[in-house]
Amino acid sequence: MALVSLEILYQNGVTIQKNLRTTALNTPLLFFLSLSFRTSLPAPMFARNTISVWSILKKCIGHELSKITMPIVFNEPLSFLQRITEYMEHTYLINRACALSDSIQRMQAVAAFAVSAVASQWERTGKPFNPLLGETYELIREEKGFRLVSEQVSHHPPVSAFHAESLVGDFVFHGSIYPKLKFWGKSVEAEPKGTITLELLKHNETYTWTNPTCCVHNIILGKLWIEQYGTMEIVNHSTGEKCVLNFKPCGMFGKELHTVEGYIQEKSKKKRCVIYGKWTECMWSVDPQIYETHKKSEKRGDNKKQKNVNNDDADNMPEIQETVSVVPGSVLLWRIDSRPPHSATMYNFTNFAMSLNELQPGMEAVISPTDCRFRPDIRHMENGNMDEASKDKERLEEKQRAARKERAKNNEEWSTRWFQMGTNPYTGSQDWIYSGGYFNRQYHDLPDIY
Repeated sequence: MALVSLEILYQNGVTIQKNLRTTALNTPLLFFLSLSFRTSLPAPMFARNTISVWSILKKCIGHELSKITMPIVFNEPLSFLQRITEYMEHTYLINRACALSDSIQRMQAVAAFAVSAVASQWERTGKPFNPLLGETYELIREEKGFRLVSEQVSHHPPVSAFHAESLVGDFVFHGSIYPKLKFWGKSVEAEPKGTITLELLKHNETYTWTNPTCCVHNIILGKLWIEQYGTMEIVNHSTGEKCVLNFKPCGMFGKELHTVEGYIQEKSKKKRCVIYGKWTECMWSVDPQIYETHKKSEKRGDNKKQKNVNNDDADNMPEIQETVSVVPGSVLLWRIDSRPPHSATMYNFTNFAMSLNELQPGMEAVISPTDCRFRPDIRHMENGNMDEASKDKERLEEKQRAARKERAKNNEEWSTRWFQMGTNPYTGSQDWIYSGGYFNRQYHDLPDIY
């Protein structure tokens, strides 16, 4: 990158570097360099054990929760736009893929990234705030090498579109997510409908996949716990190679809790390697023959006794085996970062999540006024002001309803600003495509949503 200009700003006694750079993308990039990001929230989370969940949810069984107004106590102080930004926490895996010359090794790195993207959900039982229509979020992290913009492009159904790109022109990562939530009596199931696309520009390769289903157990009674299940199929549309990962449900005895297992195959369907591990811990790769021999040996020596099934009112969380049994000859692809020691009192946030709603000095004059860092209900909750947060949440929801009624009265259609509906050229399906221009900082005629 070539440095075009440098200005030192002094605001409230804090020195901030404001940089205007020209990137490999040939567009101006305005951002703030920070020596460090915050590692905690202003206030600890509010205790939920005094709230009668059943009185609220008993009428919701089998219904989609996105259409139901929930008390703020069930939330965490992030918008869903910020929550999907957590996909980028392990961007180094994409950068690793860009640097590798072998396509199978690149697929290993992409598979590790795809699994790591859902790892932040471990023990995150709070619900992110539903984004308001037209809400946006941006994040620029030079140390990780990316910038991202997202927009809430639809309210019913709720659809969040995002677009991230390398600061040096190595990759583009984009998609649109429709989080379909359903309540099933004891649990809430979140199915993240929508395709995710990763383009490695140097290699002229494109990968697509969908995320597994996430389920939060014991909403009514017992300790909350999370599992993810379903099949994630990562396709390299350039080479025809495919990675199929099975996120296993915990099962009756909990042996498979958090387990991920799958393989990478060539276009000819010849298996090249096995991928295995836990989405809460780490992922490994090994030769298929070595893996099968090891599994057969394990079965012969498996003399574990079955545990008694406790058939009470709660879905008891199985005992977790914190380590993955590593097959000799395996290569480590990814290991989760440790969470801060105070994470349990701050919504089980990772260090990366702690920083997402941080409003650094000087940002107010630069980022879009629709950025969710400006949402007053999230800001109040983050600061521990639950009553004010609840009032503002109700006010914003009512304001959104009134705006929708006014548009209907005037026969006006909502117009998105930064994304347009189009066709994903790799899957052939309808998708929200970034139309560009956000980082030119021309924020005029934006909706007043807050």
